[in-house]
Amino acid sequence: MASPPARWARGFAALAGVRAQLAAADDEVMRTQVAVSQVAAPTGDESRRAAWVRDRFAERRLTGVRVDAAGNVIGRRPGQRDLPPVVVCAHLDTVFPLETPLAVRREGARYAGPGITDNGRGLAVMLALAAAIDGASVAPERPVEFLGSTGEEGNGDLRGVKHYFANAERRPASLIAVDGAGDRRITHRALGTRRYRVTFDGPGGHSWAAFGAPNAIHAAAGATSRLAAIPLPGAPRTTLNVGRIGGGISVNSIPAHAWLEVDVRSAGGTLLDRLEHEVHRAIAAAVDEENARRDRGTPPLAARIERIGDRPGGETPRDHPLVEAAVALTALSGGEPELAIASTDANVPIGLGIPAIAIGGGGVGGETHSVAEWFENADGTRGVARALAIVMAAAEAAD
Repeated sequence: MASPPARWARGFAALAGVRAQLAAADDEVMRTQVAVSQVAAPTGDESRRAAWVRDRFAERRLTGVRVDAAGNVIGRRPGQRDLPPVVVCAHLDTVFPLETPLAVRREGARYAGPGITDNGRGLAVMLALAAAIDGASVAPERPVEFLGSTGEEGNGDLRGVKHYFANAERRPASLIAVDGAGDRRITHRALGTRRYRVTFDGPGGHSWAAFGAPNAIHAAAGATSRLAAIPLPGAPRTTLNVGRIGGGISVNSIPAHAWLEVDVRSAGGTLLDRLEHEVHRAIAAAVDEENARRDRGTPPLAARIERIGDRPGGETPRDHPLVEAAVALTALSGGEPELAIASTDANVPIGLGIPAIAIGGGGVGGETHSVAEWFENADGTRGVARALAIVMAAAEAAD
């Protein structure tokens, strides 16, 4: 048997004709990217974009095209053999509210508009792969299932891929997520993340007449201070962030209600359990401190902690054939492979022990998650060709 690099080199060479077709279709891929970016898809409200992608799946004659109960769009290219499928995934949702203007502007070599890179590029490349892997001139051994997923951003908590894997009729062989721009990154390590919403409730009252009643915002502020003081290890890298806080009804009222949201991440998955305990301790101490200040006979303040996000950590090992293929094919495509850790749709299969990676779709982008987001189609075809080669390598049957 030939060494894996030689095998992948042969596979890459065999796709030369398809790469030429992809290069010829570069303008069409860019038009698709612009079009899908202008279809609103805030997290939790992706139905418009899902319908748009569903129609594009149908145009490419994928089989079993459907929208599932989580709002995911699914279509399949049958394989030559009845084997567990390879999943190609690109998330539908963006961080932008429904009312955000989404018109894409051309600024020299750049295209600018909210979501043009994240994840307009990923979706456009997924659709290009669905067209290229046609089952005739490019016929995978394994079926390839294309998945436009919901809930990847923010508090979506990877809702779409969680639902997909929980309800798959057959355990997939692997997953390749196409997310944003770039043609070198290979995300094979899943950054574990937990998110919490903490609510504080007390009696409230007038700022003068009821002074002495516990103050929900004071408790939230004290909790934030304690959370910020939790010692965090530098290795494995671990972060804690209070990203949102609010409460109260007027400047002259003691707030009866306040809330905050906390994001905790770690490259060492076991640390998340310890940090969850630390979060609970910090909140309890802040509540106790505020209640200790209240006047006798005043009703106490209470807090409730709700876990609103849980993204599993883990990794597809560096020596796994999927990662080795991605590294080799990135080099063959002309790029310098960059192994990375991040929180993506690949977290879910990795957490289930299913090989998965996330890659970019080519080109370069910037100002992601802002209304100034931009994309430049510099060597964009190289990223599409790399993605095709990686998917086809994953779709080979096991030796």
